[in-house]
Formats: sequence, structure tokens, C-alpha cells
Amino acid sequence: MDWCQNQNGSFKSTDALCIAAEADEEELDFTKVDKPRPIERCKSCEVRSLSELSKVSENSSYSIDHLDKAASLQPKSGMNTPGSLVLDPQSHPIVSEGWEALMRSLVYFRGQRVGTIAAMDSSDEKINYDQVFVRDFVPSALAFLMKGEPEIVRNFILKTLRLQSWEKMIDKFHLAEGVMPASFKVLHDPVRNHETLIADFGESAIGRVAPIDSGFWWIILLRAYTKSTGDNSLAELPECQKGMRLILNLCLSEGFDTFPTLLCADGCCMIDRRMGVYGYPIEIQALFFMALRCALILLKEDAEGEEFRERITKRLHALSYHLRSYFWLDLKQLNNVYRFKTEEYSHTAVNKFNVIPDSLPDWIFDFMPLKGGYFIGNVSPARMDFRWFCLGNCIAILSSLATPEQSIAIMDLIESRWQELIGEMPLKVCYPALENHEWRIITGCDPKNTRWSYHNGGSWPVLLWLLAAASIKTGRPQIAKRALEIVETRLFKDNWPEYYDGKLGRYIGKQARKCQTWSIAGYLVAKMLLDDPSHLGMVALEEDKHQKPVLRRSNSL
Repeated sequence: MDWCQNQNGSFKSTDALCIAAEADEEELDFTKVDKPRPIERCKSCEVRSLSELSKVSENSSYSIDHLDKAASLQPKSGMNTPGSLVLDPQSHPIVSEGWEALMRSLVYFRGQRVGTIAAMDSSDEKINYDQVFVRDFVPSALAFLMKGEPEIVRNFILKTLRLQSWEKMIDKFHLAEGVMPASFKVLHDPVRNHETLIADFGESAIGRVAPIDSGFWWIILLRAYTKSTGDNSLAELPECQKGMRLILNLCLSEGFDTFPTLLCADGCCMIDRRMGVYGYPIEIQALFFMALRCALILLKEDAEGEEFRERITKRLHALSYHLRSYFWLDLKQLNNVYRFKTEEYSHTAVNKFNVIPDSLPDWIFDFMPLKGGYFIGNVSPARMDFRWFCLGNCIAILSSLATPEQSIAIMDLIESRWQELIGEMPLKVCYPALENHEWRIITGCDPKNTRWSYHNGGSWPVLLWLLAAASIKTGRPQIAKRALEIVETRLFKDNWPEYYDGKLGRYIGKQARKCQTWSIAGYLVAKMLLDDPSHLGMVALEEDKHQKPVLRRSNSL
């Protein structure tokens, strides 16, 4: 199904679009979209190859379109329709329905599969759900990799890499060269039978926030592709190496911050609206940690690569120490915070961030089990966000940011607080929900993030694949199996909703899109992980004994 070629590609606004033209500029119709500024790295990727953007010599043996040829040279599978899928006859009936729906979500660009749209929503108001999102495509990519269909993942990696090289400007302000797009769309001109790619780097997003997580997911996906296929050639392309270095240079730069974590704005990750995650959200820190470890594997051992490998190693030491020490909460640490003294100075201070014990929320005392723990949502001066965030904690397990003991404690917490975190539809994106005056202040009275809805305590089926992977890695697959059984009773009957509402996840989200692609892919990946745990290797990293921090906490602790 060539979904993109059946769309007319009309847009209401043009000044927020960054166009990645895929043909000569004089052949493009710019009547509907603004022309990029004529700087060197903004030329057409068909005219100027990424090898030129990487300053490879004009006499290089690389051809202009070597990236597209590299994708086309990969061995092709016979699977081009859902009917050709080889499915286990004993698998659950909704597996085949899920694969058919996933195949319908495919996006084509010039005959190549380059991604999946966010949702096959039949409503008139699609907003941006008809685009390919970097973070949304990850579970789809993993599903295709597990099915032995890597070419779509390769195409996606190369296309988003091209978009990264484009100039990014929002209201006359330039973003850094290494920023990856949040999403892209194929614009089809039916009259001229011509296609171009249009990328969104945050200029069209809610709140106009650039995505920090896109670059991290891109590196993680590149490693998953390499691990799954055994093919190092893609990661070793000079363009991919440069793309990684650009992303790493953004987040490894030194500045005023005294913490090894990344300072982030609200709306920079999966929780893409104002939800009080500004500061140092655990989701970004865990993804940052995992991306650094993946990059350490993927970077070539040349002069440029070695420089970044040294920077990564130093950052990993500091980052793991900081997160494991200050973001970790269990019953013992909760009691320590409860007894904190304030206004402490010098290196011997116990309460290093001057957190006021009176700021401890009432719910945390009942939520914390005798056995269990988790990485809290945020730590910054005079602030500890004690909310549970699923994605950050699962990635902490998969990346081995969490120690083996902490990983077990996280799974203990999930089992102990099953009703709160799993309920009747897995899985809470965060817990608990913001309510009343707190909701008004923190979300800005956001009508979509009312209590127990959307990102404010809503239940997201896509998170099931992360739970499955974390469960398998910790030797607790029964947790994921139990959650999967819950999902299989409703998800297909409800037409694959984006999210569920309510304290237990009982109701289909009030603004949830149906046939949400990552809900479909999240289920399929979780199912395949449980059926064949050997797939875990592409999404999980073992603890690196050499990366254990050598730092020591103060004697007062």
C-alpha cells in the first residue's frame, strides 16, 4: 500500500516547514512551501551527497547516490504483503491482525519503504498523526528487524540522516546542525508525480520544542540494526559516523552546568507537552546513557572516533554515579530524605540539593513498598520529582544504567504496585496523576492532560514492549506475560487506541487516535520477545564492568 502517494499533501501554514528536497531545485514546486536558505549544506541531497557534506574529496570513489544504492544492495525478502508473513499457527489471533495493520501503515518514498505513519486515523483532523515520527517508528523498526525485514529500517536511518544535515531555523533562530527531526512527511505532487520530504524539527510542535530524544533513539536504532543483521557497513558509513558525532557533540559539550545530566525543557521527549519534566527528566537521562553506550560500540576506532570515545567514557562514569546515587529511591533512601536537614554547605553536605523534607508528597509513603525501588522523575536544586515514569525506568534496566540489584527492585515495585501501574490496561506512562491546583500550575491547565489521561497518568499500550524487554532481562518474563494477557483481551477489539484513561486504564482515551501504529508495533514486539527471548540482544546491553564509577560519595553518606 503506497500510502503517501494517495495523499494530496496540502498544508495550512508554510513558515514552519523545513524542506528536504530530493531533486534539483529548479524542478521543485515551492508554491506551497518555503524555500530553504541557499546555504551550502541546504542543497538538495540528490545534487549534493552526504559524502560531500562530510567534506569528502570530490575525487572520492563514492558515487553521488551511494546511500540509496547501499540500501538497494541489501538482500530482499519475499515479504511485501501481510499474506507472506510466516506466523506461528499457535500465536494469538490478533497477531496476524496486528501485522496487517502495521503493513497498512507503511510510508513509501520513491518506491522505498521509509517508515510508518503515527496513526491510520480516519477522522478529518489528522493534525500530525499522518507523519513518520522518529520515536514512534522505533517499535515498528524492531518488529521488522525481528521479522527479518531490515531494509525498511536501513532506509529510515539513511533518510533521517539526510534530514539531519539540513539547516534548521525557527523564527529566525538557528538550531544546531546535529539536531534530528521529530518527524517527517512525504509531500506528493500528483500533477508532476513528484515527491519531497518535509521535516519538523520542533517548529510545528506543541510549544515549539525541539526533540532531544530523536537523536538518542536514532543511535539506539542504528545499534539494534547492526546487532540484528550483523551488518556493520551501515554504521561504518562516514555519514553515519558523522551523524553520531554531531549528536554526541551537542550533548557532551561543557558549559555552566555542574551535573553530568542533560538540562531539558518540557515537551522534549515522549511527554511532549508541559508536564513539569523540565530540568533533568529521567526519560532523557536514561536514553542519553543508552545512546552513549551504543555509540561507544558503533564509533570507529579512528582519530575522530577515539576522541569521542574518551569523552563518552568520562561522561558515562559521572552520569552513572549521579543517576544511581541521586535519582534512586527505595524505602531506605526515602527515610533518609524524610530526615534531611536543610541549608547545608561544603562537601560534607548530605542534602546536596537542599531538598525540603516538607515537599515530600503524601502519596509516596503509601506507594513505596517494603521491597522495591525506582529512579524518580527529576532531581534539581530544591526539587525532587517523586513520580514514577515507565520509559525512563525500563530504559535504565535495558541499558544497565540500573545495577542488577536496582533492576530487580524496579521489577519488585511493578509487581507490588500492579493495580496502580498496570491496572486493566498496561502501562502507566507516569504515576500518579497531577490533580486540582497542582494540575493547573504545572500543566498550565492543559485540557488534554487532565488527571489520568494522556501523559498525565494515562495508560499507553506501546510501553508493553519496554516492559517485556525489561522483564526478560531481569529473569521475570511472567510479569510481561501477565500484562500481555490483559492487552490481548481488549487492544484489538478497541481498534488499537493510542492510550487509555482512568486510574486503572479502563476507558479508551478521550482524544486517543484509533489504529495507532506504535500501539500495534509495541504489542507485536512484546509478543515476539516473549516467543523468542534471543531478540533481547538488539534492545538490551549487559553491564560494562569497565564503566563502573570510580567516584566516592562523601563520608557523611
